[in-house]
Formats: sequence, C-alpha cells, structure tokens
Amino acid sequence: MIIGYARVSTADQNLDMQIEAIEKYAKARGEQRLEIYKEKESGGKVNRKELDNALSRVREGDTFVVFKLDRLARSTQQLFKLHEDIEKWGCHFVSLNDNIDTSTAAGKAMFGMIAVFAEFERNLIVERTKAGLESARKKGKIGGRPALTESKKRTILSLYNSGISATDIAKEQKIGRSTIYKIINEVKE
Repeated sequence: MIIGYARVSTADQNLDMQIEAIEKYAKARGEQRLEIYKEKESGGKVNRKELDNALSRVREGDTFVVFKLDRLARSTQQLFKLHEDIEKWGCHFVSLNDNIDTSTAAGKAMFGMIAVFAEFERNLIVERTKAGLESARKKGKIGGRPALTESKKRTILSLYNSGISATDIAKEQKIGRSTIYKIINEVKE
C-alpha cells in the first residue's frame, strides 16, 4: 500500500499538485491501494492530525510518499525522527520532488547525504553566529535588550508592592514577566 501525505501551510493554498503527483507515482507502480492524507496546517506545528493519521496507517512493506521533504517536516531533527520511525516499521520512504526512495541503495545514500549537509549547514550557522557576536563585542556592541534603569526598577517595585500583578506590570512596562520577578528577587537578596 502507498500512504501519501500532502500538506500546505494555509487554507487558501492548494493541495492538488501534491495529490496528483502522489497518484501518478502510485499508478506508475501499479499500486491500487492508495490512501492520501491531506493537511492544511503549518509545518512548524509538532502535532498535525492528518500526519498522525497517515503514520498510524503505515504497515510493514508499505511506502510512505510525500511530494517534497519540507511538506513533511520543518526541521532536520523532526524529519529524521519521522524517517527513523517509518524505517523501523519496515516501510519505505519516498520524496517525489527530492528524488529520494529509501527502497533503493541510492535513495538511502541520498537521504544520508541530506542529513550530513543539513548538519553541516546547522554547524555553519552556529559558527557564523558566534563570529558575528564576537565581532560585535570587539566593536563595543553588546547584544540583548538594554538594561533597565534604576528609576524604572523602582517604578516596577512600587507597582508590585501596591498589589498590581506581575503580568499587568509586564504589559504596562512592555517587558517580560521574568524580568519583573528578577527585579523582585534582587531586592529580596
């Protein structure tokens, strides 16, 4: 059986192209048993109902098909967890647009290479971020939000001591609740 999964991020986007590609794939393989699960949700959401439904239908020997890797997962970590589960269940994974088919040695190798390059890209981003922060520090620029003045801290304490909740103070002063509690704890120490 082929289990297909098609996803778009918003309700006004169209799933037709993905569905047609999955149907064409099944037909080319002579597979009559095809179920396609359709979702109109952001890929950033961890819990996607139709993806969960599709994965619950996967059985040993099945093929799980998506149009493109980014339709399945937004992060490499999420993608590899899903792939690991699919493989553990004795199934194959196919991404049509990315030419990945884990039923073949080349497909498995391609998936592995994508993993290596994704990790490489993540490491490059970390290195660039560190280099950028170091460069900014050398120029005297310090990241983060500006420190609160003593006057603002006194105002916050006064509001808190008068019975106003930390949530309300945070909204009024346009700062985080954790900052309110940090100021309160500084005074207690």
